Amino acid sequence: MVLLVSAALLVGCDRDEPAQRPAAPGPGRWERRADIPTPRSEVAVAALGGRVHVLGGYGGFGGRTKAHEAYDPATDRWATLAELPRPLNHAGAAAVGDKLYVVGGYDTVTGAPVADVSAWDPATDAWTPRASMPTARGALGVTVVGGLVYAVGGVGKGDVPATEVYDPAADTWRRLAPMPTPRDHLAVAAIDGKVHAVGGRLGSFARNLDVHEVYDPATDRWSSGPALPTARSGVAAVVAGGRLLVLGGEGSDGTFPENEGFDPASGKWTSYAGMPTARHGIGAAEVGGVVYVPSGGPTPGGSQTPVHEAFTIDPAR
Repeated sequence: MVLLVSAALLVGCDRDEPAQRPAAPGPGRWERRADIPTPRSEVAVAALGGRVHVLGGYGGFGGRTKAHEAYDPATDRWATLAELPRPLNHAGAAAVGDKLYVVGGYDTVTGAPVADVSAWDPATDAWTPRASMPTARGALGVTVVGGLVYAVGGVGKGDVPATEVYDPAADTWRRLAPMPTPRDHLAVAAIDGKVHAVGGRLGSFARNLDVHEVYDPATDRWSSGPALPTARSGVAAVVAGGRLLVLGGEGSDGTFPENEGFDPASGKWTSYAGMPTARHGIGAAEVGGVVYVPSGGPTPGGSQTPVHEAFTIDPAR
């Protein structure tokens, strides 16, 4: 059964929840969308079938959430869908074909990193276990190139450089060249056929990084890219308007509203309009040229918010 929730009937919402730091002006525009029904942070987010799916995280009711909620931009409404097989936080999510995949994360009950992979089928609203990752880890980055799912970095036995690729058609994993800078809570996204791993930290947000490394699947090699202008972790990455956007994050001084975009054609970063609500532990997804950033933590650590904001980029800038 699918439960539809309107913006007027949301649970536990505070539309006036303040950001930790004010957003800087810049190109592009933000607008508020219907708050997520289950406020949470350290979520996995991906777009599938024109909807934005938010999975797992900290928060909700009882704090150990298996929640799976999907946002429809056409109606500004949320639907409650089949829960994750187990409560997870700091997982990765990606869509390939008509399936949604959740990869790794921490078991919210035990706190242990997991190697789990599960696939969700919208036709049946059901989860199916798939082949496990070679390296159990949470706070990793996940993206898709050419129908394959790339899992990068994260925390297993300490920060790991693991770069591993999953073939959904064959249900198999393969190890690739390790990322040069092992780190966690990083942003990972693919643009122009290459995997970009940006920001993150060395175990603590007191040790945030501006590192930008690029993996080429054609050569199985990593190279260095221009540094992220603002070092931060707990960030989200998404591609829109031909740019790789890195949003939000946390640090010793609070949460970040920063929204910085990398143009692979020019090799330069641009500061775009900052998030109205600074947050960490977020994910982002693009649908129809609009970037959606639901939920997250408004203050460093285990905070949650139902805030959901949408960004439209100006590709001319």
